[in-house]
Amino acid sequence: MLVAGLRALGVEADERPDGFRVRGRRRPAGGTADACGDHRLAMAFALVALGARDPCVLRGAESVAVSYPEFFEVLDALRA
Repeated sequence: MLVAGLRALGVEADERPDGFRVRGRRRPAGGTADACGDHRLAMAFALVALGARDPCVLRGAESVAVSYPEFFEVLDALRA
């Protein structure tokens, strides 16, 4: 799910038997990623979206409330 979401946001990523590899040669293009209700994925995809060239849509982003309800408010404050 992590690699699929990264790819959906335009990140060059490959799954490996022991994890994954990200090639950071260019900015993510943007796109739509589904966190599948996983708060960790939602937060990871939100951070990727900060550097994306084009808009990003994060499905299931409300799941961050499980572990960090203020995540998006804090993220917005850091961007200001």
